[in-house]
Amino acid sequence: MEFFNFDKRLLKNAEIAENMCKDAFARIDEITDYNMQKVLNAFIECRVSDSHFKGTTGYGYSDMGRDKLEEVFAKSFGGEDALVRHSFASGTHTIATVLYGILRPNDKAVCVTGTPYDTLHEVVWGKGKGSLEDFGIDFSVVDLDNDGNIDITNAEKAVFDKNVKMIYFQRSRGYSLRPSFSVEYLAEVIELLKKANPDACIVVDNCYGEFCERLEPVQAGADIIVGSLIKNPGGGIAKNGGYIVGRADLIEQCAYRLTTPSTGKEVGASLNELREMFLGLFNAPMAVCGALKTAVFASALFESFGYKAYPRYNESRADIINAIELGGEKELIAFCRGIQAGSPIDSFAYPEPWEMPGYDSKVIMAAGAFTMGASIELSADAPLREPFAVWLQGGLNYPSGKVGILKAAQTMSDEGLLKLD
Repeated sequence: MEFFNFDKRLLKNAEIAENMCKDAFARIDEITDYNMQKVLNAFIECRVSDSHFKGTTGYGYSDMGRDKLEEVFAKSFGGEDALVRHSFASGTHTIATVLYGILRPNDKAVCVTGTPYDTLHEVVWGKGKGSLEDFGIDFSVVDLDNDGNIDITNAEKAVFDKNVKMIYFQRSRGYSLRPSFSVEYLAEVIELLKKANPDACIVVDNCYGEFCERLEPVQAGADIIVGSLIKNPGGGIAKNGGYIVGRADLIEQCAYRLTTPSTGKEVGASLNELREMFLGLFNAPMAVCGALKTAVFASALFESFGYKAYPRYNESRADIINAIELGGEKELIAFCRGIQAGSPIDSFAYPEPWEMPGYDSKVIMAAGAFTMGASIELSADAPLREPFAVWLQGGLNYPSGKVGILKAAQTMSDEGLLKLD
């Protein structure tokens, strides 16, 4: 660490923590190797050419590159078809397109993974804003059990209704300390709930979970998976956008919502975005590898200081998110400022808590990213509320991610909030 003035005691702790991570790192490397081969095979079988990088303008009719990209996404994630567009403004926008594309007035949807992420609240329950509720669509929630797992008994009761057209899952923990859900676990739950309601479509918010395991939720019984390109599948290269992968008939319905019922997937100019989206997908398994290793190291290091981490450094991981319970507002803010100081972009910035749209309390965010808001790049954020946990994600590569984590610890130490032995 010759370029950074870290306390020698911190570096000693880091060395111990890194040794603790060896087995976890080996598991991550094995999964990365598999997923990298899977994506490469998709590119080869789909016969991608540099001619597919040429975008279109206007309506985007006969956009061969756009169509090929969607073919590669479908192949990589195990779906029949895909809708992949740079015009999706965010993961929330992409999820909303799925909800509005599939559900109709008087339909019911049931989220079986507890209350969904904050930014979806207005989409489903906002009044007078064109929400699902405004259109007479009932979106209900089944709370998780006391261990943070899906309450199977109550979920089966909730979906056993002919008007329930969608069963919704959120894989990642959001701003909670419950576990993120593995594909293996989702497969077990999906099988049970499909027996309770065979006609309901299974939708999985796959944000943060792509390429963290060998399988994706479509391969475990989900009908639709959805996510953002400035998270895992964009590989730190795609500048914006989202993806939807799954059953072809449902993809068609989502496309009608994104554009119009008369045009669907046939329109939507790709402009000059195709090369970055192709390259981002190809790079995604390696970027996820860096993010996972950064998260594992963060858990090991901060556990050594006595903090609780979710998941722990030696536990299996279903997504790139790591929560660390820091215990106080000052500790949380110092951690985020350290992450910012270790970022390649805007390292000199000084994060402050603020009233962020879509959230019900002040939020502090640290993210010195090449793409604004890209969660696959090292970032940390948290609402300023109990239990004062910070949610850490990303790290395009492990060496730089490790520096960011050490900067967070050093900042806390410099402010007298973390004791180094």
